[in-house]
Amino acid sequence: MDRIGVVGCGLMGSGIAEVSARAGLDVVVVETSPHAVEAGRTRLTKSLERAEQRGKVDSAAEVLDRIRVVEGLGALADRDMVVEAIVEDEKLKVELFRELDEVVTSPDALLTSNTSSIPIMKLAVATKRPSHVLGVHFFNPVPVLSLVELVPSLLTAPDSTQRARTFVEDRLGKHAIDCQDRAGFVVNALLIPFILSAIRMVESGFASAADIDEGLVRGAAHPQGPLALADLIGLDTTKAVAESLYEEFKEPLYAPPPLLARMVDAGLLGRKTGRGFYTYS
Repeated sequence: MDRIGVVGCGLMGSGIAEVSARAGLDVVVVETSPHAVEAGRTRLTKSLERAEQRGKVDSAAEVLDRIRVVEGLGALADRDMVVEAIVEDEKLKVELFRELDEVVTSPDALLTSNTSSIPIMKLAVATKRPSHVLGVHFFNPVPVLSLVELVPSLLTAPDSTQRARTFVEDRLGKHAIDCQDRAGFVVNALLIPFILSAIRMVESGFASAADIDEGLVRGAAHPQGPLALADLIGLDTTKAVAESLYEEFKEPLYAPPPLLARMVDAGLLGRKTGRGFYTYS
């Protein structure tokens, strides 16, 4: 698979596009408006220029030449594989997969999702090719973290999963793990309750955000605390994943705490807005 498509050029989509282009692949990224296209190009340029300064790539310009950021799904018609990386909204993703099924011409092309929580079956049945639909869940920041969760649905063909594994491991140099098609998959099914528990501790006055994070960093050797991690993920994304987990399992530990809901309502989403549990310049 040499021609890769990515839908969405936000934090995750741009990262997926970058690692694909750094691996020598031809990449088309689709956004929804001229403003989003320009913002996506800027994000990719800055990231690759930093990578060049750090010696991670020989030439940022050479990698950027392999990426086109455009408006309109029609640009994905000739892709061998498309990765959906839009907002974590089930209705929007289902509609997008319905459209991709019509746009991508090759019957062998893989239609994949970077969703962190939504069951893949709900996306697969929106298409006429459910055997070629699966989850390929990268982790943020994509150029740095090596893990990718492969999530086939009950209808995904074994060959499709193997092709995705070859792409992830042999082409991108990542490490793939196998997950069942359950909300949250492996990592988020463990991680989100942990983060929600930390939020409840802050909410109840049990401890401050700084002390909770410091305790986990210094006492459990975590690279960062759960609340700093929530700010990095985005509190809106954390809430969306929690809601998806709660919808699937109905376990109280997955229910978003009121404090999280209020922060999202207030637009305090973490690093991407400059303020969450911490304030960022």
